[in-house]
Amino acid sequence: MFSDLNVFKMAYAMATHAGTRQAVIAQNMANADTPGYRERDIAPFAETFARESAGTAMQARRAGHLNGTAASTTSWTPFETDGPGDPNRNNVSVEEQMLKAVEVKRQHDRALAIYKSSMNILRVGLGRG
Repeated sequence: MFSDLNVFKMAYAMATHAGTRQAVIAQNMANADTPGYRERDIAPFAETFARESAGTAMQARRAGHLNGTAASTTSWTPFETDGPGDPNRNNVSVEEQMLKAVEVKRQHDRALAIYKSSMNILRVGLGRG
């Protein structure tokens, strides 16, 4: 009954997205002076989550179902951003990456808050809160 709650899936997806984006931002900052390095980012969580939870695409739940295709995984693959670059063709701005890191931390904190409040609501509903 309580094994498949969507609010927990969303909180997990949001925290995973924040962790993935934080890793991409850290890689950008580490390569801020690397000649020819292009800034990378991943799609915003709201856009990705809306696209994947729209229910319009069919998903395989077991092997051999839907012509053997596997269930869709999150599409949080990094992509290169277009922006003006330095003379060494590097377009990473450390200041922008720091602002993105703050945004990602807030997203992760929000995911934890959603998870914690959902757990509290569940406990109260079961009479254990």
